[in-house]
Amino acid sequence: MVKTESPAEQRMILHHVSWETYQRLLCDYEDSSALRFTYDQGTLEIMTPQIEHEGFNRFIQVLLIAVEEVTGTELYNYGSTTFSREDLQKGFEADTCFYIKNIDRVRGKTRLDLHVDPPPDLVVEIDITHASLNKLPIYAQIGVPEVWRYTGGAMVILLLSADRYVPAQSSRAVPVVTADALTRLVKASAGLSQAGWLRLAREWVSSSAQSGR
Repeated sequence: MVKTESPAEQRMILHHVSWETYQRLLCDYEDSSALRFTYDQGTLEIMTPQIEHEGFNRFIQVLLIAVEEVTGTELYNYGSTTFSREDLQKGFEADTCFYIKNIDRVRGKTRLDLHVDPPPDLVVEIDITHASLNKLPIYAQIGVPEVWRYTGGAMVILLLSADRYVPAQSSRAVPVVTADALTRLVKASAGLSQAGWLRLAREWVSSSAQSGR
């Protein structure tokens, strides 16, 4: 067992965990937002987000609310919904995720089956302590086309190419957003109230949309 702890998040890695045990844990903690589970062929990561982690997560969600309001781009926030594939022996709960291009294919659904339904168009991962379990191969095998990843210093936009992710300057899912802008905005959000951050996000989106970036 490997355990890491920081002001942002606590993580525990367990090995030789069966798929059935993973599924039982998901059922036991289905109504809890205090734990997030990631599973990869017998390895299970259990993460408990702390205040700093959840703060960055909320800032990204508020930014995308501003994008939806200002640009009219429809986004469906699926939060930390569990996505899993038994045939791949992989599963994850994102910090937050969004359907954008495929929104009509999941609209109104309360349960998703990745054998039928598409994965989210965008996954956001806050990884301040650098998790022991690398989630990118899991996202790639499940087919998530885009990941925004914050590691405490910068926001990185990653686009799926073949079977791996490559860094990109601009988002494909939300074209108005760039990696540099995401990094600046997240840093600017420090110390702001949610209302103040929303005003800043709206102003930035409006300015970027009018200027073409």
